[in-house]
Amino acid sequence: MDTTLSSVKTQPNYFWEDLELGDLILSPGLTISEAHLVTWAGLTGDIVSLHLDEVYAAQTPFGQRIGHGPLSLSCALGLMTQTGYFTNVAAWLGLDAVRATAPVLIGDTIRATAELVETRETSKPTNGIWKFDYRVLNQREETVMTFSSSFLMKRK
Repeated sequence: MDTTLSSVKTQPNYFWEDLELGDLILSPGLTISEAHLVTWAGLTGDIVSLHLDEVYAAQTPFGQRIGHGPLSLSCALGLMTQTGYFTNVAAWLGLDAVRATAPVLIGDTIRATAELVETRETSKPTNGIWKFDYRVLNQREETVMTFSSSFLMKRK
């Protein structure tokens, strides 16, 4: 086995300087299951019939149980961490403009895109800020959620 430094591959190590305005990051996908809904409800206390009661949900305009909005948001952020671009986050700064635009159904596969819309230096030369506009898409390429999120990133 060749273990020279040039043959060893590790997780990417991106810093604030490594992205430019307009760069678009694509996440892998995740198929939402009943287990996601039940686990989310248990973890957060968000125990609502629309998400957990099949009989009740069948009588709603959706006709079936749907995923919790914050579950979709959290999954999108989590999927984005799998890209390797967020290994040098010094702090997550928050969310803005969260909009759920379509339901996420059990069996839907979601993925996220994140476009870098703002990058700026901070007063400390060791950090910079990235702000992304996110779109969460289902398997039909329909947008199910949008939001913005900002991160304090380490600099080289």
